[in-house]
Amino acid sequence: MKKRDSFLLGVASFALIAFVAYASKQMNTQRKLRKASDEGYETAHDILYPSKTIAAKKLRFGPILPE
Repeated sequence: MKKRDSFLLGVASFALIAFVAYASKQMNTQRKLRKASDEGYETAHDILYPSKTIAAKKLRFGPILPE
């Protein structure tokens, strides 16, 4: 009886940890999408969250004033 109870406790704890990780990822995704939509249509998602691997040297973020 004890082995079965400990096994069920392990399965339940694994399920709880998996659910918390899934919910955390969903909330983070929703937060990013909400921020992108609050900025407006003129601000692209790749400007708010740039890819760290492909960063052009001449790419500048923010308003650019003519010189």
